[in-house]
Amino acid sequence: MKSIKLVSGFLFFCFLTLATEVKAQISPGVYHTEQESDGQTIHHEIKVNSNYFVYTSYTTNPANFIKTLGGFYTSKNDILKVSLEFNSDYETNGSTELALPYTMKESSLVLRTADGLVFEPAAKIAQDLDGQWLFATRGPDKGQERRGEESPRKTLKFLMDGHFQWIAYNTETFEFSGTGGGSFTSKNGLYTETIAYFSKDNSRVGATLKFNYQLKDMDWHHKGKNSKGEPMYEIWARRQ
Repeated sequence: MKSIKLVSGFLFFCFLTLATEVKAQISPGVYHTEQESDGQTIHHEIKVNSNYFVYTSYTTNPANFIKTLGGFYTSKNDILKVSLEFNSDYETNGSTELALPYTMKESSLVLRTADGLVFEPAAKIAQDLDGQWLFATRGPDKGQERRGEESPRKTLKFLMDGHFQWIAYNTETFEFSGTGGGSFTSKNGLYTETIAYFSKDNSRVGATLKFNYQLKDMDWHHKGKNSKGEPMYEIWARRQ
């Protein structure tokens, strides 16, 4: 039976009373906050749309990925219930579900946790590639086998308001293979991303990568060089 864990600082929750808070659905967007800990600044980021939630934390000086988790959610009575698809700390805490108490305070997202984190919304920026994408196959598109929603092995890309993140994971075993993210632009067939965190190689933080892209029906054709400088051609399918 799956256990539901309340998380402090994302792993143990307690309720706080804030007189000025109001009950409301979470407004889709990207939210940020910072927290000082042991002389370091921890960046906390939330990406949330109408049914999917991703949380990530990292430091930039020095660069260090801390953790990420995410999945489909429902919201009722100011409790966000998340059925996780991935959890980078799964081997440590075994969490597959979360229950997150929250409120919206004007435009801010308040997680009613022991830390009392208040997340501020990022600027709204609409771009060509906004949305969720699942890796389908390597190009060129010549009828080769594709991975899709039915496959437990997934690589998800979540692009929203100028922020991107990819996550590689397995929904059956909860094996976490890696993640990276930061800021991006996509315009006139040119996709550019700047890396803010990268779980596999912290030395890549700060790098800017440029790719060519083309939208064909429900597919994103992505060409260029990867973080190792190797040529790549990927096809991503829009997640519905």
